[in-house]
Amino acid sequence: MASFNKVILLGNLTRDPELRHTPAGMAVCSFDLAVNRSFTTKTGERKEEVCFITVVVWDKQGQACAEYLGKGSPALVEGRLQQRSWETADGQKRTKYEVVAERVQFVGGRKETVASGEEPPRPAEEEEVPF
Repeated sequence: MASFNKVILLGNLTRDPELRHTPAGMAVCSFDLAVNRSFTTKTGERKEEVCFITVVVWDKQGQACAEYLGKGSPALVEGRLQQRSWETADGQKRTKYEVVAERVQFVGGRKETVASGEEPPRPAEEEEVPF
């Protein structure tokens, strides 16, 4: 039986990315993305829904996300949906769905621009983002 697991999201970070490292030294970055959906009800009322999704980015791409993204930054994420399950200290079972990113595109400016509203100084040459 064939299966397909692909997610594409465009939204804004709700918090600064959190960068950690595995015991083996591999970088793993996580952040939450807010994705809005606007629609009109049958009565003509305009409504908006917000969905909050946790995104996990590994290795060099995760390091780049931690360096260049910040709270409020727009990002385009392409990846796969993954379910994690665990048991809390008091024995309750928990389940969470998250997106494991295969590719993250930075849509806006650098995180200093988003956080302060000011334009950061431009480098002499265009900066390369390692992916």
